[in-house]
Amino acid sequence: MKKNISATSLMESGLIIRQQVLCIIGHSVHFLVIKSVAKGMEGQILNTKVGVGKLRDVRFLGWFLRFNGTDLLERLRGKRVILAGDSLNRNQWESLACLLYSAIPIPSSQAYINVKSNAHKVLRAKDYNCSVEFYWSPFLKQVKENRGSKIMRLDRLSAAQNWHGAHIMVFNTGHWWEHPLKIKELDFFQYRKKVVEVDKMEIELAFEVAMKTWARWIDKNVDMKNTKVFFRSISPEHKGKQWCYNETKPIMDESYEVKFPKSMVEIIERTIGNMRKPVRYLNITKLSQYRRDAHPSVYKSKKGTLLTPGQPGFHADCSHWCLPGLPDTWNRLLFASMVLDNSKETSSS
Repeated sequence: MKKNISATSLMESGLIIRQQVLCIIGHSVHFLVIKSVAKGMEGQILNTKVGVGKLRDVRFLGWFLRFNGTDLLERLRGKRVILAGDSLNRNQWESLACLLYSAIPIPSSQAYINVKSNAHKVLRAKDYNCSVEFYWSPFLKQVKENRGSKIMRLDRLSAAQNWHGAHIMVFNTGHWWEHPLKIKELDFFQYRKKVVEVDKMEIELAFEVAMKTWARWIDKNVDMKNTKVFFRSISPEHKGKQWCYNETKPIMDESYEVKFPKSMVEIIERTIGNMRKPVRYLNITKLSQYRRDAHPSVYKSKKGTLLTPGQPGFHADCSHWCLPGLPDTWNRLLFASMVLDNSKETSSS
């Protein structure tokens, strides 16, 4: 392979780059920074979140055109975007923030970034008067402590008071509902005045009640003339050493299906289908399920130390996604949906 490969495009392999330096947010580097790009792509990848490693795979360079972040910034002028959910929605927020940040001419003075809080992260493009925010809410439900017990309020949303006035909303949930350790941290479910022990209520039933609460809030509080609402589908995992560790190619078997309870997927889709107000279902599951090669795997840090080759069976991250990477594709689909909706609104007016 020639060593003067162009590095202007982005491929969602998790090892490919977008120009020479992508972006650094505050004191926390969430995105890959490429060094020595011109020297045959043989430089180091530096990312305090993912770790340090050799750039090994350049076969996919040049497949994608560069994302038009300036166009998206123009479309978001004067608008507020919120993403609420778990760490996979945070993954998508990081991607979107970086795509926009890299399009701001002088980001040091024209952008405001705050990622210090785990509960709330924000990027503001000052000249465009737009913001992209993330709100941590893995269950989309309020969880409170009372006399040493953790109670999930199935009838109350978490952080909903901060969502009002947003022009674009992107929600997700589901992963923590299927995570046994996360559920075991809870003691009770509460719906209005009724309190039930967690192990005495089916998780699918609790999840459906929770989704209906979210749907009612959207139907009651969101003005669809000013706001577009999206719900992103389940992001697939490729758990275990045999799945994502040391993988450099996608799964090529098109019959492969992600292992996630179909009942919970059906609850999400049924809830959205029964809502009075239209919610766009951003279905990224199938396109993502083949990408076992796009996870951080062992190329991440645990308590500040890069994982060693002997640790993948215990600590390989086969749930989240490298950046630049697959979440950029999710945001391309989000962008495309926004453009199509605007085109329909323009043609009908």
